[in-house]
Amino acid sequence: MTKSALILIDIQNDYFPGGKYELHGIEASAANARRLLDHARSLGDLIVHVRHENESSDAPFFAAGTPGAEFHATLQPATDEPVVLKHRINAFLGTGLKQLLDENGVTDVTIAGDMSHMCIDAATRSAADYGYTVTVAEDACSARDLEFNGDVIPAVQVHKAFMAALAFGYAAVVSTDACLLS
Repeated sequence: MTKSALILIDIQNDYFPGGKYELHGIEASAANARRLLDHARSLGDLIVHVRHENESSDAPFFAAGTPGAEFHATLQPATDEPVVLKHRINAFLGTGLKQLLDENGVTDVTIAGDMSHMCIDAATRSAADYGYTVTVAEDACSARDLEFNGDVIPAVQVHKAFMAALAFGYAAVVSTDACLLS
């Protein structure tokens, strides 16, 4: 018997307009994450909210104790939904995420949140490596432009490249609508 969990990663104020590290398309991806959250709540699935907090006071974003490090108002955890605090890119590294999933008998995880090319990528690969069946709701994730050797790679291309890599061997990478139908 499968048991599902929704893992919402780093949907925090600093990624939104007015924040310190705004992501491309964040409002649309957060709206899709909200749809997933409402659906998971209606099914009684385990919902895990992951929050990144940088330990350094001079962090460029998600500095501990700042409004930017708080969850966005549209995706606040309910009182009975666990919150995992992380200090690294990977939500499984140095946290109790795996233990929480295992204690709840979770076999399948759906991942949504931010950033596609960092925390979503790392958590998806780890979840697959730990043996979970992983789905990524690709339109409930956001990225930003990156620079490499003087070239700027647009956020849309960054996102697509990472989703393509995850779909190649780590996860089912599908739309929010497809997640809601399954």
